[in-house]
Amino acid sequence: MTPRTLTKYTVLTMRTGLLIDMDGVIYRGSQLIPGAAEFIQTLRRERIPFIFLTNNSQRTRRDVCMKLQRMGIDVEERHIFTCAMATARFLAKLKPSGTAYVIGEGGLLQALHLNGYSIVDHEPDFVVVGEGRTITLDSLELAVNMILGGAKLIATNLDPNCPTKGGTRPGAGATVAYLETVTGRKAFSVGKPSPIMMRAARKELHLATSQTVMIGDTMETDILGAVQLGFRSVLTLTGSTRREDLGKYAFGPDVIVESIAELCDIGRFIDRDLPKANQDDDTVTNMADWVAANA
Repeated sequence: MTPRTLTKYTVLTMRTGLLIDMDGVIYRGSQLIPGAAEFIQTLRRERIPFIFLTNNSQRTRRDVCMKLQRMGIDVEERHIFTCAMATARFLAKLKPSGTAYVIGEGGLLQALHLNGYSIVDHEPDFVVVGEGRTITLDSLELAVNMILGGAKLIATNLDPNCPTKGGTRPGAGATVAYLETVTGRKAFSVGKPSPIMMRAARKELHLATSQTVMIGDTMETDILGAVQLGFRSVLTLTGSTRREDLGKYAFGPDVIVESIAELCDIGRFIDRDLPKANQDDDTVTNMADWVAANA
């Protein structure tokens, strides 16, 4: 194995890991954003831990990985974490070997199966809602009656819409809103900005809160989730948020960049532009041991 070449930023970046949104940060639709491939190459070369987060439950981890690879992004399945995965793991802890009626597609179905869940169309423990391009009134009617019969309503995310090549289509949040309105029951959402997904992604990288940085383009999910959990955050302006939009929010990112290309020299960015980490945000059982381990 080739020894790692140490740079003047190595010690600093070894203690920092990244949660990275994809659509609007790495690509727009089917187009790679300039600088994205170089940014990921830098992370891999410097061995900076990172994971991609997505609120799209349609694709499996492998499918997302293949999409990125075909765009020229050098990643593996371990670099992908979807809201479907977060939802399935949450339900497996809440009720092991449970049952679910699913409004969604392959990524969500596979995640539930991998976590010991059975998919049923009668008396499920949960009605689980993700994105879907073939949702029918019959499936919604079934879901309504299951919820009224006692099934708990779970949302993989509450995004109201999804960008497509042709424009926009309703997202999981739109379907959830329909079911909430008809049944009078509120859904529990697991995807961004839920702390459940954000915390699970951090743990995938074996990071402490103070070591974690969220990079995203959406204030309502990426940046809000980071603020709620004490992660440092970077907003890119290549997606859904414009600089003039920031005045609408009572919270904000730590750093704003025009695009991911500005982060290709990641060591310099962490050292000079990113606010210093606050270890007071970390939850540890023995601070002395943690400090010694990270000295």
